[in-house]
Amino acid sequence: MKSKYTELEVWQKGRVLVRSIYLITKEFPKEEMFVLNQQMRRSVISIPSNIAEGLGRNSSKDTLNFLFIANGSANELETQLYLCLDLEYINNNLFELKLQEIITVKKLLAGFINYFEKLVLKGTKSSDF
Repeated sequence: MKSKYTELEVWQKGRVLVRSIYLITKEFPKEEMFVLNQQMRRSVISIPSNIAEGLGRNSSKDTLNFLFIANGSANELETQLYLCLDLEYINNNLFELKLQEIITVKKLLAGFINYFEKLVLKGTKSSDF
């Protein structure tokens, strides 16, 4: 049986972003294996993981906290993508494509956060979601 969070577009797009970033970082120079490569992978994995963990919590307030963590990870990943461009690990076209993927996830997260902020005001539990 699937969990409810797997049906969410924001979580699904987060999974797609994970695969996308893994494919890019595979091509990084060897000296980046344990630095930017690993940091980007940790950041991107954190996005769908925190969405899932948040939705497994008993309160909307807890869920909201994990959604904010996912959003912070998306911002971190965006910064790291800019660094990849600066270091010439990726070209402009790839940068723009991946930036759009990140922006899409951030917009979906913003909408989801807004939704849960309203639930917190109403005192609704995330398990009711």
